[in-house]
Amino acid sequence: MEAYFLLKIFHLLGACILFGTGLGIAFFMWMANRSAEVAAIAATARTVVIADTVFTAVAVVAQPLTGTALANVMGVSLWSPWIVASLALYLMIGACWLPVVVIQIRMRDLAVAALDAGKPLPAQYNRLSRAWFILGWPAFAGVIAIFGLMIVKP
Repeated sequence: MEAYFLLKIFHLLGACILFGTGLGIAFFMWMANRSAEVAAIAATARTVVIADTVFTAVAVVAQPLTGTALANVMGVSLWSPWIVASLALYLMIGACWLPVVVIQIRMRDLAVAALDAGKPLPAQYNRLSRAWFILGWPAFAGVIAIFGLMIVKP
């Protein structure tokens, strides 16, 4: 039973990190963008890229590992409908998140370049920001749906 509780704690912590870091990154980047202050946007974008690397990327790798181990300890088939649905949602979230990582890095680079040059953000930054915002919604909804599946296990 000890392995079960340790795995469950690590799995839940990973889920919380994914949700919390994602929500925090989205909020702070959105607020920085709303400020229209190049210095604030550049500083926030730098931090967002670091947070996604340190927290989100680690949790993204840990979640399927802890989830698989947890299912094995519980004796639950990985082909259970709720696990298959969770994995499908996880892949959809990843399909949104991977482009977002690339977009965030490009947004950071554009903001830092604008700050260093003392210029406003280029139009490309705004296009990337819109794509970043749009891709965040299905990923966020997918994470909430996975939480529901983990809790209910239909």
